[in-house]
Amino acid sequence: MNATQTFICQPDLINPLTTMGLQMSGILVLSHLFHLAMKAVGNSGPVAQILAGLALGPTGLSRIDKVRNFLYEQSTKDYYPVMEFFFSIIFMFQIGLETDISYAIRTLRPAGTIAYGGIISSFILGGTLSFFSYRYLDFIGNTYIVYGLFIIIFLANAAPPAVIRLTAELKIATSDIGRLAVCSSLVNDMSCLFLYALIIATHSGKGFGRGILCLMVTVGLIFLNKYLALWFNRRNRNQKYLKHTEVFIILSLVIATSMIIELMSYNSSINCFLLGLMFPREGKSARTLLFKLTYSINNFILPIYFGYIGFQFNGNYLQKLENIVTVILVVVLSIAGKVAGTLAACKYMKIPLNKGVLIGFLLNMKGHADLVLLSGVSNILSWTLKSHDLLLMTIVINTVISGVVISIIMRKEEKRVAQAYRSLELQDPENELRLLACVYGPRHVAATVGIISALRGPQTAPITPYLMHLVELPEKHKAKSALYHELEDDEIEVNEDDYGGNDVLEINDAVDAFTADTKVLIQQVKAVSTFSNMYEDICDDAEDLRVSIILLPFHKHQRIDGKMESGKEGIRTTNQRVLRHAPCSVGIIVNRGPGGAPGFTQILSSETTQHVATLFFGGPDDQEALACSKRIATHPCVNLTVIRFVPSPSSSTENATHPDDDVFLADFYNRHVRSGQVRYVEKCVNNGTQTVAALTEMGDMYTLFIVGRGRRGQSPMTTGMSDWEECPELGIVGDILASSEFSINGSVLIIQQHRNPSI
Repeated sequence: MNATQTFICQPDLINPLTTMGLQMSGILVLSHLFHLAMKAVGNSGPVAQILAGLALGPTGLSRIDKVRNFLYEQSTKDYYPVMEFFFSIIFMFQIGLETDISYAIRTLRPAGTIAYGGIISSFILGGTLSFFSYRYLDFIGNTYIVYGLFIIIFLANAAPPAVIRLTAELKIATSDIGRLAVCSSLVNDMSCLFLYALIIATHSGKGFGRGILCLMVTVGLIFLNKYLALWFNRRNRNQKYLKHTEVFIILSLVIATSMIIELMSYNSSINCFLLGLMFPREGKSARTLLFKLTYSINNFILPIYFGYIGFQFNGNYLQKLENIVTVILVVVLSIAGKVAGTLAACKYMKIPLNKGVLIGFLLNMKGHADLVLLSGVSNILSWTLKSHDLLLMTIVINTVISGVVISIIMRKEEKRVAQAYRSLELQDPENELRLLACVYGPRHVAATVGIISALRGPQTAPITPYLMHLVELPEKHKAKSALYHELEDDEIEVNEDDYGGNDVLEINDAVDAFTADTKVLIQQVKAVSTFSNMYEDICDDAEDLRVSIILLPFHKHQRIDGKMESGKEGIRTTNQRVLRHAPCSVGIIVNRGPGGAPGFTQILSSETTQHVATLFFGGPDDQEALACSKRIATHPCVNLTVIRFVPSPSSSTENATHPDDDVFLADFYNRHVRSGQVRYVEKCVNNGTQTVAALTEMGDMYTLFIVGRGRRGQSPMTTGMSDWEECPELGIVGDILASSEFSINGSVLIIQQHRNPSI
C-alpha cells in the first residue's frame, strides 16, 4: 500500500496527526539548535537536521519512558510515508522550477557520465552485496533478481534535495563543481526512479499501460500550466505576485496529478520534477512560486523531512553482531561504489582528483529515492520491519559520514573551488559569462539590460546574468540580501519584500520582457541595506555567485536637455567602495543618449544595429575593456570599432604604455580584425587637448563607448584632462565622456579590471 492509499484508507486521523505535530515541533526546534551549533565547525544543515531527529528518536531522548509516551504512538508510523509523499511533491517541483535548463543541456554529457559511473559501480557491488545479505535482511519468498535490483537502486541513488541544500550552505552551488554535482545527482535520481518504475511495470500486468497514462497526465498538466501561467500573469499585471488562491490552484493541480500517479502504483517524483522543469520561467507565476515555496521548504519542509529520517533510526538493532555487520557492509559498499565509480568517470572527463572525491561524496548523500523504495517496496517484496529499519539506519549513517567528509574536504580545498575567473581578459568568449548587474530603480534598467543583451554575444555563447535590486534602508534597519534558492535559515525577513515600492513592478516587467525576447533567464536578487553597508552586500553576492564582472549604475542621470544631474550621494559612495573591494572586475554604466533617451538599449531584432566604440589608451583596464568588447563583437547586431590612441610620430614625448599592450592588441587584431569582425582605427594625439577633440568628433557616431578606467596620470595623451575632473572613480577619459559639458549621443561603460590585493 503506497502513501496515498494509506492516507485515504486510515479512519482515525486525529491522534496520529496530533502526535506527528508534536514530533515535527520537536524536530524543528532541535534541528535549528543543531544547525547553529554545527555551522560553526562547517557541517551542513541536512546533517544537523538528521542528527536532531536521531537525538529525539528511539536512540536518543525517546529512550526515556515519559518522552516516549509523549511523542510516540504506534499508528504514526503509517503516516511517515504520507508526510514524505507530500514533502517530496513540493521540493521536487521546486527543484525542477529552479533548474537551469540551458546549463543542464550543456553539461548533460559530463553529468550523465559521472552519474552512470557511480550507478555502474554500485550495480557491481550491489550484486555482490545482495548475494551475501539476502538471508540477513529477511526478505521472505522473493526472487533473488528482484531483491538484487532493489539493493542496486538502494546503493546507487543520490538525493538531489540533500545535494542542493548542502552545496548552497557550503557556498559552492554556483561553482562549476557544485553545479555539476547537482546536475549529476538529478540524472542519478531520475534514473533510479525510472528503473524502479520499470520494476513496478514488470511486476504488475497492467504496469506499462498505467505508465503511459501517467505520462499523458503529466504532459497534459505541463500544457495546462503554460496557459494558466500566462493567464495569471495577465490578470496580475499591476501586482508583484499572484494571489494566494491562484498559487493554491497551481499547487493543487500538481498534488492531484501526483496522487493519481501514486494510486496507479507509480512514484510521482519524476512527474513533479518535470512539471517544475517545464513551468514557464518568465512572469509573476514562476516568481511567486519560488518566493512562496523557498521560505517554507528551507525553514520547515526540509528540516522536518531530514529530521524524520534520523527520528526513525532505531539503535536497538545494533545490539546484535549480525545486524552491525549488515549495516557496516551496506554503508561501506555504498560509499566505495559511489566514490570509485565517480572517480573513474571524473578521470575519463579529466576532472582533478580532489574535485572527483568531493563529487563522489556529494553523490553519496542519501534521502530520496531510497526512501521511496523503503515505503513502496512492499508492493513487490515481502520483508520484515527489521529489514526496513536496518536499511533506514544505513541511510542515516551514509548521509552523516558523507556530510562530515565533505565539510573536511571543503576546509582544505575551499580556495581551489573558488571562482575560476575574476576578470574577462583570461576568459574565452565562448565560455559561460557570469555577471551581476545592479540597479536602484527603473531608470537604470534599460541601459543595464542593453549591456546584458550585447554581452550575450552569439546565441551559442552561454551567459548567466543576475540582476540585483538595491534598495536604500534607513540606518536603523538592516536586511541582508538573499537569492531565492540560497536563503539561510536565519537570513530572511518576510517583510523584506515590502521594500522597493512600485519600482519592483517596473523592474520585473523589464526582466520578463527581456526573458521573453531572448530566452535568457535573468535571476533576480534584492539587497535592502543602508548605503554605508551596501557595497558589502554587492561584493559578498559577487563572491558567492562567482561572477566575472559587476555592473553598476552611475550616480548621475541625464535630463531632457542633455545635462547630467546628480542623484543620491550614497550611490556614488557605494560605487567607489565597490571599486576598491570588489572580488572581480567592475563596470560603471553612464546612461546617455539623444534627448535624455538611453543611448544603448536592448537589441531586439536583426534589423537593429548598434554601433559600439572601444577606446584603447593602454594598461590593464583598457585590456579588460577590450576583453569585454570581444563578447560584444560576436553579437550579430553590433558593429564594433576599436579606436587606439597613440602619440604622434612627431611627438618628442616618450610614450608611456603598458608592456603587455602590443602583445594583447596583436592577438586581438589577428583574431577579430583580420577576419573582418571588428574595425580597427588609430588616432594620433600629442596631448589632452587633441584627445578631447578626437572624442568630440566621434560623439554622435556611436551608441556605446567602452573604455578602461585606467591610471593615466603619466600619459602624454591625457595631459591636462584631469584639471576639470569631477568623478575620479570613472578615470580621466570616462569622466570626460560622462561630463555635462561634453555632448555625446551614446552611453558609456567604464571598466576596471580586478587587481590582486597582494599586488
